[in-house]
Amino acid sequence: MRSNALKAVAIALLSALFFTFTYVFNRAVVSGGGHWQWAVILRYLITLPLLAVVLPFQGGLGALPGELRAHPVAWLRWSAVGFFLFGLPLTWAASSGPAWLVAGSFQMTVLAGPLMAPLIYRDTRARWHAGSLVIGVLIVAGVALLQLGHAEGSLDADAWLAVGAVVFAAFAYPLGNRKILLHLERTGTRLGAVQRVFGMTLASWPLWLVFAAVTWATIGAPTWREVLLAGGVALSSGVIATVLFFHATERVSRQPTALAGVEAMQAAELLFATAIGAAFLGEAAPGPLAASGAVAIVVGIAAFAWASSRETPANDAIESDRGA
Repeated sequence: MRSNALKAVAIALLSALFFTFTYVFNRAVVSGGGHWQWAVILRYLITLPLLAVVLPFQGGLGALPGELRAHPVAWLRWSAVGFFLFGLPLTWAASSGPAWLVAGSFQMTVLAGPLMAPLIYRDTRARWHAGSLVIGVLIVAGVALLQLGHAEGSLDADAWLAVGAVVFAAFAYPLGNRKILLHLERTGTRLGAVQRVFGMTLASWPLWLVFAAVTWATIGAPTWREVLLAGGVALSSGVIATVLFFHATERVSRQPTALAGVEAMQAAELLFATAIGAAFLGEAAPGPLAASGAVAIVVGIAAFAWASSRETPANDAIESDRGA
């Protein structure tokens, strides 16, 4: 079980690298005069056909069609939370703050999953784990130092709005993901990571199509530059990163500390975004204060990986959840 947890953490760390391109490409869209609405709409519209290409190599649709027909409400609800309510504020924030600010604020997801556990589960997972919360606080403290270092000690009103939007997204993403995982546990349905991402993307499409129609009517059609950058987000984040992340969470779905550790790997996005932003977006490299925050994040990531490798899985989790 330890090796399984460590593999899941490593997969999640790799997914964080690909997730980072979301912030970079979204920032490139708005800084180049594009519209954030098309950035997020096109990401999810392009993601679905890309996943359709991958599916035949990952076992096809499997039990997904029957699952969607049997439980459409659950899929529509939690896909709306995990994808629509996650993507909308996260992409909007790109127009109000630099890539490092958006990436840093999203690290609240480190605490979001563990904090929401009592509201999500009704078994042994429905409690706060002190170790996870302590390490999560360390990572968030590092995020705060990194942000303050970049902002030279203060954030303006627009930056705070961006922080609020991204924090909202940081809670929506793990909530939607964990709820779908829990739903599949209760129904006994086995879906691979690609099938699960495809199903959630498909279930979120009605909302994206409505939003696309409104956006087309109000601001016009997207430019080719917006399409290409959104395609980059769809491939790197919507397909590669999301599939890797969902695969990692699936491996440790009944190990609370390991699951929190997997989610904590997203903290590395801030480090990646800082490096890429300095190299390609002209953002300032971190100074001493920001560097100390980066060290705290790395220590927190290492602590989560160590804690997850020592955890015993909750073998009774599925039975308890089915009776919820």
